[in-house]
Amino acid sequence: MTILSLSDWLECPQGQYLLQWEQAKFDLMVSDIFGYNAVQIGLPQHDFLRSNRIPFRLACAQSGRCGIVADPDALPFATASVDLVLLPHVLEFSQRPHHVLREVERVLVPEGSVIISGFNPFSLWGLRRLIARGRGHYPWCGQYLSVRRAKDWLALLGFETQGGSFGCYAPPFTHATSLEQWRFMDKAGDRWWPICGGAYILQGIKRVQGMRLIMPNWRDSRATTKRLSPVAQRGREVHGIQKTE
Repeated sequence: MTILSLSDWLECPQGQYLLQWEQAKFDLMVSDIFGYNAVQIGLPQHDFLRSNRIPFRLACAQSGRCGIVADPDALPFATASVDLVLLPHVLEFSQRPHHVLREVERVLVPEGSVIISGFNPFSLWGLRRLIARGRGHYPWCGQYLSVRRAKDWLALLGFETQGGSFGCYAPPFTHATSLEQWRFMDKAGDRWWPICGGAYILQGIKRVQGMRLIMPNWRDSRATTKRLSPVAQRGREVHGIQKTE
């Protein structure tokens, strides 16, 4: 099989192993995110937004069958118009990954979410990339970003990172049989070496300083009503004249 793109690689046993884990994680993380507009950037052949209930969902990519054809570092969306953005393996194969995140920050509404998936350089998959670095095949030709660096970039842009996990602890064998034999490492990895998974998924929430939720002050209203209540007065009569105390 000639691997010309990441989509081609996802059809091989290694890619299917990764795709199965990532699809389950995306399904879980997007299910409780609400809003009006959601965009998946890259890999339009795979619907990572399928479990989300936002009414308008769109796939954006540089090529292929998608809703909008555009570069990820020059998104054709208005500022503060999108509630959720997915970046499945976009950053490590982009020439300007930081510009991609800047564009995502621009189009997201305050409190909007971005979910990033990527290959972990500190793993057996990262070691496989170092071995095959000179060949230029997918996915080993990418510039893998560590979780720490991704979090630093998000923090610089005003994102708060929360939610995320590592997965795909089995060695990146070529054959499906070998991958199945090493599946036991997925359960062991979560317990014994949780940061060494071949891939990770991470969520960032766009925070805007100075914004706070204003709730109705029901307590003050009750206090005002009580303060305006009539006060009962006692009176006594002295020599036929009513006096008030």
